[in-house]
Amino acid sequence: MGRFRHKNGNKSVVNPVLVGRAKTRSYVSPITRRILAINILALLLLVAGLLYVGQYRKGLIDNEIAALNIQAELFAAALGEAAVGSKDSDQVLVVEGANQILRRMVLTTGTIAQIFKPNGDLLIDSRSYRGPTGNVEVTDLPPPKLKSILKDKLYNFFRNALRILLPNIKMVSDEKTAKNLAFKGEHGIVIKTFSNGKLSLSVAVPVQRYKKVLGALLLTNNNNKIDESVFQIRLDILKIFSLVLLVTILLSIYLAGSIARPLRKLAIATEDIRTGQARHYAISDILLRKDEIGELGTMLNDMTEALWVRMEAIERFAADVAHEIKNPLTSIKSAVETVGCVDDPFQQKKLMAIVIDDIERLDRLITDISDASRLDAELSRKKMMPIKLNILLDKLVELYGETSNTRGIQFKFVNMVDDPILIQGIEERLLQVFRNLINNAISFSPDNGVILLIICLDDLSIKIYVEDDGPGLKPGSEKIIFNRFYKERPDGEKFGIHSGLGLSISKQIVRAHGGEVWAKNIQDTAGKILGARFIIELSKAE
Repeated sequence: MGRFRHKNGNKSVVNPVLVGRAKTRSYVSPITRRILAINILALLLLVAGLLYVGQYRKGLIDNEIAALNIQAELFAAALGEAAVGSKDSDQVLVVEGANQILRRMVLTTGTIAQIFKPNGDLLIDSRSYRGPTGNVEVTDLPPPKLKSILKDKLYNFFRNALRILLPNIKMVSDEKTAKNLAFKGEHGIVIKTFSNGKLSLSVAVPVQRYKKVLGALLLTNNNNKIDESVFQIRLDILKIFSLVLLVTILLSIYLAGSIARPLRKLAIATEDIRTGQARHYAISDILLRKDEIGELGTMLNDMTEALWVRMEAIERFAADVAHEIKNPLTSIKSAVETVGCVDDPFQQKKLMAIVIDDIERLDRLITDISDASRLDAELSRKKMMPIKLNILLDKLVELYGETSNTRGIQFKFVNMVDDPILIQGIEERLLQVFRNLINNAISFSPDNGVILLIICLDDLSIKIYVEDDGPGLKPGSEKIIFNRFYKERPDGEKFGIHSGLGLSISKQIVRAHGGEVWAKNIQDTAGKILGARFIIELSKAE
């Protein structure tokens, strides 16, 4: 399967297309790869958009700065009321009192407070206090780690990877500028992002007494809550993404399999039919499906069956044609061989007449065979047009009645419908059907007989009757008279003037128009045969 060899001289050639198909069957289906790629790409784009939480981070920073501003104003107000003394008739901050107030207040806020003199020198830092041996810097210890070493390493690796792949937006401001604004009685903001990714937020406010600026308070928050919140959101998004990605992959594989596997089966079955390894297509699980693939399988099955029926019909037709042509050829050969052995001119003339008759018979036979062989292609190619059937039949009967008829046969048209009857069809081919049936009725009608064409209409279809008052059909021949090359001619008619294809062609044309044709005898109440009746049933045009 997949390799098809045909003879080219003495060489055997391998079809490269089929070899390529056979090689690709062991790999993942391209449809599967495409479905996976499209679904995963869409999911990645969505997650990438969610991971970029810059607007959320900016909102957190704004909220944190607003809170720091409020805290700094409270700190400054407390210092201005409780930590101010006099020196040389001038108001100054009392370092010891201010340091105690700051240390007490930063304990509840978790911030770092610094006070700067108007000249820019650091006056007080909440992280240091005076000890017996000098200033001591106080630093809060981090909480004890509850994670295991492995979990902690994985957590840090994942955190660092996220920061590399999704770097934070760096926003840097100058502390000197912020302090200068505070010395002028305004507020300043400082936002820093360090190299390790940590974020520091600071606000500078004036410490004043009766509108006199005594110093600048710089309140800083280094607890990194904002980045932790953003990181946690990203981590939660990635957790959900991992689960959704797994479900997406499984569903994509299932979807691709439900599409790719049946299509591959169809391709293999089609290839087997093409190479002759299977005569009929049948994959039961595909035929039972109620979706488009099941519809495709059903249509492929119907198409295959129709092709085999057509091929078998062509084979039978070719055999019948060979048989029908062989008879006149055999007669011609025998007559020609005999003519050379006969000296009597009368006998020679008689044999030559036989040859001429057989040649004319061959000519008629080949003409009808050619018409029959072109019929399918013509019927499928030509566009059907609206036809007023009762008007067409009326004109046809009138034409037959006006032509010379030495036997005195009468033609009558019985129209049982007042309004024009429309059908979709090919006019010249339908005329061929009616002419074939009328000519057949003429052949079997007695002298001075009557041929009737009757058209009637019911709710579902149109029926046309062609009746004669001849001897009727032989018992059991009602169905076989439509077979190709079937010949049942009236007594006394010259042999060979009919090919036996007329009724077969008529049935083929009627069926191409979605109708049916059949025949039966006309009988009286006593069962006596009064003639033959051919019935054509066609659908009305909508």
